[in-house]
Amino acid sequence: MSNDESSEHEMFVTEFPKKGFGIVDYLQGRVNFSIMDQMKLIHKSGMSTEEIKKTLIASITEIIDNFEPESKSP
Repeated sequence: MSNDESSEHEMFVTEFPKKGFGIVDYLQGRVNFSIMDQMKLIHKSGMSTEEIKKTLIASITEIIDNFEPESKSP
């Protein structure tokens, strides 16, 4: 990774604290931080709030629609 890529990652990637949270809260926090980071990056590219909303909802919908939970062994 080049220095430019590193500084760009640092600018847009917010780390969620690992200590003091249960697993569900930790995972939800990571999702929230990730969505906020993505919104900041997309907004900087000039996309409107409504376009950002449509883009993220479409992406999240696709993830949910393609989710196939592992079946448990008997």
